[in-house]
Amino acid sequence: METDFYKRLGVAPDATAEEIKKAYRKLAMKYHPDKNPDDKAAEDQFKSAAEAYEILGDFGDMFGGRSGQRRQGPVAGNDLRYDLGISFMDAVHGAEKEIEITKRETCWTCDGTGLRPGHKASTCTTCKGHGQVVHAQGFFRVQTTCPKCHGEGTIITDPCNDCQGEGLVRKTKKVSLKIPAGIDTGARMRLRGEGEGGRKGGPPGDLYVIMHVEPHEFFQREGSEIHCLFPLTMAQAALGASRNRSSP
Repeated sequence: METDFYKRLGVAPDATAEEIKKAYRKLAMKYHPDKNPDDKAAEDQFKSAAEAYEILGDFGDMFGGRSGQRRQGPVAGNDLRYDLGISFMDAVHGAEKEIEITKRETCWTCDGTGLRPGHKASTCTTCKGHGQVVHAQGFFRVQTTCPKCHGEGTIITDPCNDCQGEGLVRKTKKVSLKIPAGIDTGARMRLRGEGEGGRKGGPPGDLYVIMHVEPHEFFQREGSEIHCLFPLTMAQAALGASRNRSSP
């Protein structure tokens, strides 16, 4: 049987992933057993194309789906959200606040690799380092993320003592932020690099602070305008009165 997988699919060695997928779909539809019952030659062609695509494909299926892929490069940290309640007056005039968050930061001992210093990860014996396992279902072969290494392709056999192989350690940190004047409920402030730490040299995520302005006893905001709810008695409304209230 032809061992050049590119020739099996009829594509050039520098073919793109999309070209490879298109060629496989064409052959799969042409030689599918349902269209060629009791045709051993067509069945062999179908299996040959499926094997070639399994080697050359980008872990996508013929209908455009995508399963997990091997993850050996840097992994960026997750973004985090913090909901902050502020007073009406702080929203009007602006303020400086300090918040305390608990998050996972990059382990300084292993620098986010999860490995004990001086050790290396081992190749996963289940997927042989591919990060994927293949399950045969009749004439089809389905690729799924390796359940043992979770798509990494490697297994940490000597984990870092500080992070237990996670590459991240949980820490509590105080973060200062300057709230601009005129901010409203639902406004989002982005603090770059203050999210969860990255792994394997990846950058940290960002922290998003969502504002929730507390209601005021007398003042209400409608867009860029502030309205005052001023309680009066019937006599005051009829005869007039002088009263003082703090302004926003």
